[in-house]
Amino acid sequence: MINETRKILGEASLPVTVTTVRVPVLISHSEALNIETEKKLTAAEARQILAGAPGVEVVDDPKACRYPLALDAAGKDETFVGRIREDESVACGLNMWVVADNLRKGAALNAVQIAELLVEQGLL
Repeated sequence: MINETRKILGEASLPVTVTTVRVPVLISHSEALNIETEKKLTAAEARQILAGAPGVEVVDDPKACRYPLALDAAGKDETFVGRIREDESVACGLNMWVVADNLRKGAALNAVQIAELLVEQGLL
């Protein structure tokens, strides 16, 4: 996950920390993300930004027990994000839980979506 994140973002020395949890699910990957930004970003601001991102669905209502589950992501192309909260261990940090169907959302679909965007923008 560390190397893949660095490769995707084109930052070979990007500091990344990873927590991997193996649980028996048929489909989907779930990741606990810790993000540190240059400027302070509140959890509410992060929710708003992510809610407007294409292919992202924010599912973040802990009081109603609504957060991303592997089961809910199965069979869908969207990436589900929730449990968004400020990380009090660093000045500009966020924590979140991210879930996606690893059989649908991965390298092949990402390549198709990037190609579609390039065509849409007249770059390909």
